[in-house]
Amino acid sequence: MICFVLPEVHATLTGASVMVTLNPLLNEPALVVENTIKALVIADIHLGIEWDLYSSGISIPSQIEKRKSRICDYIKAVNPGRIVLLGDIKHNIPRTSWQERQEVPGFLKDLAACAPVDIVPGNHDGDIEYLVPGNVTVHDMRGFVLDGVGYFHGHTWPNKELLAAPHVVMSHNHPAIRFTDSLGHAFSEPVWIRTRFVEKAILEHYGDIKWVDPEVIIMPAFNELSGGIPFNESVHEELLGPVFASHAIELEKARAFLLDGTDLGTIGGIKKLGITRAHKRYKSRPAKMKNG
Repeated sequence: MICFVLPEVHATLTGASVMVTLNPLLNEPALVVENTIKALVIADIHLGIEWDLYSSGISIPSQIEKRKSRICDYIKAVNPGRIVLLGDIKHNIPRTSWQERQEVPGFLKDLAACAPVDIVPGNHDGDIEYLVPGNVTVHDMRGFVLDGVGYFHGHTWPNKELLAAPHVVMSHNHPAIRFTDSLGHAFSEPVWIRTRFVEKAILEHYGDIKWVDPEVIIMPAFNELSGGIPFNESVHEELLGPVFASHAIELEKARAFLLDGTDLGTIGGIKKLGITRAHKRYKSRPAKMKNG
């Protein structure tokens, strides 16, 4: 297995000192989390996106076999004890397309033949419970804790129990960094984001909880057709989900890593490098003063 290493962190679980490691696969949007078991984590697969593109006039053949083959390669390399799908397994909303009805059950069945599968539903996963075969567990959309690590998609606030874990893994925003040169030519690259929650905003939402300051890992999207949001061109309000809208995740100090492991530094630092395009944001007009 080839991976680039996020710093290992000791955690205490059920009174015992253990080592939790979170290692992204090199050049792939997949995470290996290892404690007492080894979990392979993949986010934002967006099966059925081809149907949505076809409806918009873009014809692309189904990529299901390529996607299954790619994940099978991960499984062969990692040999996981569990597979965690971190939301947006399917793409179309609010309805389920014929492509998804055909492809999602077989896709999940093939994965479940390799290891038990845990699904945290994303905002695109309405009615996914009707597409799920045996040996697949669909959790609450606010996430769950597995082997000392919290997982949630990001379109909702996480369950309170996740905040007691030393690490929380989320997705939803398809993080990217956009590089723009002096002539205006730009290209984007998917990235991993490593950051923290903001204690004050979390406590304002949840009330009195024991604060352990968990590390937050935001996963890149598995499906390259689903696009990405350039974090270096964004403010909290432009990112998706209530934890960003409420400024409950640190953005400027968040650290970005390319899929090959290159540490790009903090989002705030990247913005100062001259590769980030400045763009105008909507500002509401001031209310007219009443006469007198």
